[in-house]
Amino acid sequence: MMRRAAHWKGRTSPLFSRNWLAALMAVVLLIGGCATSNKWVSVRSTPNNPLTDTLGLLGAQGPKPTERTEQLLRRYDLGAKSSKATPQAVLDRLTEIDVEEPNREHLYALAELAYIDGTRAERGGKAVESLEFYGSATVHAYRYLFDDAYPMQSNPYDPHYRRACDIYNASVEGVLRLMQKQGPIRPGTTQQVETANHDCRLEVKLISEGWHEEDFDRFEFVSNYQVHGLQNHYRRFGLGVPLIALRRCHEDSDPREEFYPDDLSFAVTAFLRPESIGSTEPANGESGGKERVKLTLELHDTLEHSDIEIAGTRVPLESDLSTPLAYFLSQPALDDTRISTAGLLKPEKVEELRGLYMLEPFRKDRIPVVMVHGLWSSPATWMEMFNDLRSDPFIREYYQFWFYLYPTGQPFWFSAAGMRQDMAHMRQRLDPDQQSPALDQMVLVGHSMGGLVSKLQTVDSNDRFWKTLSDEPFAKLDADPEVRAGLERTFFFDPSPSVRRVVTIGTPHRGSDFSNDFTRWLGRSLIRVPTMISQGRNQLVARNPDYFRPDAPLDVTTSIDSLSPESPLLSTLIDARTGPWVRFHNIAGLEPASGVKSLVAGGDGDGVVPIESARLEDAVSEVIVPASHSAVHRHPQSILEVRRILMEHLQSLRTYAVLPLEESGEEEPAMTATLPEESAAR
Repeated sequence: MMRRAAHWKGRTSPLFSRNWLAALMAVVLLIGGCATSNKWVSVRSTPNNPLTDTLGLLGAQGPKPTERTEQLLRRYDLGAKSSKATPQAVLDRLTEIDVEEPNREHLYALAELAYIDGTRAERGGKAVESLEFYGSATVHAYRYLFDDAYPMQSNPYDPHYRRACDIYNASVEGVLRLMQKQGPIRPGTTQQVETANHDCRLEVKLISEGWHEEDFDRFEFVSNYQVHGLQNHYRRFGLGVPLIALRRCHEDSDPREEFYPDDLSFAVTAFLRPESIGSTEPANGESGGKERVKLTLELHDTLEHSDIEIAGTRVPLESDLSTPLAYFLSQPALDDTRISTAGLLKPEKVEELRGLYMLEPFRKDRIPVVMVHGLWSSPATWMEMFNDLRSDPFIREYYQFWFYLYPTGQPFWFSAAGMRQDMAHMRQRLDPDQQSPALDQMVLVGHSMGGLVSKLQTVDSNDRFWKTLSDEPFAKLDADPEVRAGLERTFFFDPSPSVRRVVTIGTPHRGSDFSNDFTRWLGRSLIRVPTMISQGRNQLVARNPDYFRPDAPLDVTTSIDSLSPESPLLSTLIDARTGPWVRFHNIAGLEPASGVKSLVAGGDGDGVVPIESARLEDAVSEVIVPASHSAVHRHPQSILEVRRILMEHLQSLRTYAVLPLEESGEEEPAMTATLPEESAAR
């Protein structure tokens, strides 16, 4: 308290200064916006089912057939008033009619009725009977859609067609739910399922190039969850049951294992292929027997392919990319507020988690897009942009997304040094022989302070950064080996040859008024400076008298200090020479300042970073987005601009034959930007 009093002695009390109020409001705005809610999903009271209204699944009278099916039943005297109206009797008689006079209308009615009977049996606690009905509904719906033995092809314009797809999907989900209660369903296994009329052999296969059978632990149903934390929910309609596959951590020599976070979940779609293979022999000389059926449950990685072949036809898979992502983000260990706060106030604690993370399998043939968060933040801040970009089939055909997590309480140049180490480590682990050209076309996207960390990956330090500390040669420095090595990593470096583009968003290239006397004092009071930084500074000063410049930023020990407009490293970074192969793009936020916010903004800007500081002169493109600092990287215009930049990057690689890319199976969107003349030499 005495030191704090001395600090403010002779000055206007901060409690009554306009600057103090502005600084406090800036802190509130920054904190309030950077952390994201951990409420990404919630459990539905009733699983989502497209047949709920069509079949009255939740009605007081229970599920009932559609009018079109009831009309068909009346025509064959199988209606509700018929003496043959017991569920199994109706299905058996309708099957006989279809054998005598094949008609797809019969198949649809059989599928609908079997699904309704399965629902009623399940509610009545008759699991075996329910499984039989759901299985029958699956087979009948499948035949309605694909059996070419019928005289007329299925009509995709008939409402029955989409309803048959829904019945197939809902029936398969019903089968999976009942089977899951009997034990885990895992790829690479074969299970026997017996019902009253069928002896089924179920073979489970994982259809994925990136994930392996041992990765698959268990699954949850997408239909059980409601997404909250993402503005856009990306679903694709087709056949199959979207699932949330929960990944199992395991020991493996595959180096990719190192970069997957714990308890990762990913999207798969379950598709059930029925195949009749005959009948069993009747027991004790009785007539008839159980029908033997082979079923193949395919678990498709919908990031890799969006359709499958059925009966010679390409059919879209029903898929959901957003719910598995939101489910993964909802686990307590990924609480963004907790990680962000720890990263700022206790950098050494988060240092253990520092590094690059992948939420999908590594692919050597796809260009990495590395997303770098800002102050008081974590990779969760990128999920809105990630969700939108990954939903684009063309983008995910050529790009993979990585996320960099680092402690944000330390000066940004220390974080940049850590990122250089981590990038080199990942390349050594994943591509030690440098055989993947896609990894040399990397794109970095940084928000706020993350933009500075990203830009420092592209700079040739020479001795300019060191000269902010001392005019003396680095070789003359007296320091312990560990301190010396840390300084060398931080102040002497080459531009990364793998980074080709950098997108900075809401980045304080010239600092921010947010970093002022009060916030810097507050930061020093709250942030636990890493031991290496504090002890190293004391050692350097004690062992090297008259070695450092009077204005050397040795007292810059926190990230808030490092973002001051007076920070010499910011001006050095602006003037530093970057790799000639790198192109920069910039996005800045501009939010009208009014009321209390006007005290914080102090002019045009995003409420934290003034527009003059957010601009970047050497950027080949720059857009201004109407958003606050905490929202600028989530704004739709920013996401569209990043997509445009990624498309431009692909076009440049094709134009100059830098990277041979295979043509996508989908129509390529028109490119809206062309390369300037000077880029040809890059």
